[in-house]
Amino acid sequence: MDAHGGRRSQAERDAVTVEIGYALVSAAFAAAVLFGAVAGPALLFDLPSPLSTVLLRLGLVVAPLVFMARVVSVLLRFRPPAQPGRPGRTSPDS
Repeated sequence: MDAHGGRRSQAERDAVTVEIGYALVSAAFAAAVLFGAVAGPALLFDLPSPLSTVLLRLGLVVAPLVFMARVVSVLLRFRPPAQPGRPGRTSPDS
């Protein structure tokens, strides 16, 4: 249900579905890139054990935070298209 109490059209439901998919995919990409940037050196190079552990744990903490922040920011920015007026009714600005 939308703010006016009516049902959403198929186009509006499709727009919401696409936006959710975009939010999830872009968030997964951002989290993976960040994890690779933070924990990648620990996985690729022979670093001292404490530093390697810190980098891996930092990557495992920061990546989910970036994922959630990206999903929330994309979905909060999204505004579904306005629903047209009901047939047979005049709008106040006409």
